[in-house]
Formats: sequence, C-alpha cells, structure tokens
Amino acid sequence: MPRVSSKPHTRSTGTAIRVIIPNSLEPELRRVADEGSLTLALALVALAERGVQADLDARAKLDTAYAKFVAEPDQSRKDAAGMELIRSIFGADAIAENPVQ
Repeated sequence: MPRVSSKPHTRSTGTAIRVIIPNSLEPELRRVADEGSLTLALALVALAERGVQADLDARAKLDTAYAKFVAEPDQSRKDAAGMELIRSIFGADAIAENPVQ
C-alpha cells in the first residue's frame, strides 16, 4: 500500500542553485549588492531580472519597429521606419548620418 503524505503539496518560491561568477562580473555584482544592501545571491537575482527585462524591452521595441515598417504605405515614411528598424536591430549608431546632402 503506497504511503500518503500528510503535508499538502505547495509550490516552490524559487530554485536554489550554485553558480560560478566570472571574475570580470564580480565588481559589478558587489556594487549592486552594496548599493541595495543585498546579499550577493539577491544581487545576482536582481541583475538577472534586469537582464531579462532589458531583453523583453528590446524585443518589444524590435516587434514595434517591424510592425510599423511593414504597415507603412508611404515610401518616405517607410524609409524612416526602415531606418528605425535597422537601429532597433543593430543599435542606435548602426546608421551613419550622411553629412553631404
């Protein structure tokens, strides 16, 4: 006969893991920990959350720029939307300004 647990199953609030942090990231991690009065583990989580949020924001900007480019019927505004799409993919300095016009 299988044994039945008397404790109800609850959801975990997180996952405990061990990580090895490269030496190049340690000063930034310690800075975040010191600024927020956090432990190194909580500072690592905070930096991970920032990274995930930055990735989501970049993806949303890319999706918006693409949708604007595809939906634009006017050629001159489509050129501007295409430039914005290129900037969202490659960064703000991806397109050099033309000094001779």
